[in-house]
Amino acid sequence: MKLDVVNSAGQKTGRQVELSDAIFGIEPNDHSIYLSVKQYLANQRQGTHKSKERSEVAGSTRKLHRQKGTGGARKGDTKNPIFYGGGTIFGPKPRNYSFKLNRKVKELARRSALSYKAKNNEIIVIETPEMDKPSTRTYAGMLKGIGADGGRSLVVLSESNVNVVMSGRNIQRTEVATAADLNTYAILKAKHLVLTEQSVAAINQMAEQ
Repeated sequence: MKLDVVNSAGQKTGRQVELSDAIFGIEPNDHSIYLSVKQYLANQRQGTHKSKERSEVAGSTRKLHRQKGTGGARKGDTKNPIFYGGGTIFGPKPRNYSFKLNRKVKELARRSALSYKAKNNEIIVIETPEMDKPSTRTYAGMLKGIGADGGRSLVVLSESNVNVVMSGRNIQRTEVATAADLNTYAILKAKHLVLTEQSVAAINQMAEQ
């Protein structure tokens, strides 16, 4: 598959890039995408939730009334879980939600997500943005010029560029990433996948690995 390269104003430059069929043209595997997204979201969880159990609640340990002879149910102290302010039964405890996923499964999921984007014509290839200093206005103008301002966008660079990252971080619904850091979740969440010429070459090299 070949795509035209456009400049920041959305005008064709006369150049084209080749998208590797081994990356952008495979039959998507939905289950691998599910597993990859599930792992990514699980890894974002802090797992620091905690509720106090009966032994951790502050309060007196005095028995409320005698065991027998009252005509009512037997009771312990005020920390009894059935009372307001008592401990929690089987409450959440700190835990680690992350889990292992094979590298080949994650790679298949990433290729499947890229193939979906190519199939749905949601990929835009641009010239590498040249920014001498951070400029939110320039970054926003680029998104508008290439028609990527109408939804969430993901701009993929071949290598990290501080000026581009700082220019885009104040704009909602846009994200800047490098080709090496691409993940399935970010690709699927973006409506417009904006690739630079160099990042396309970097992604195509994945097929050779």
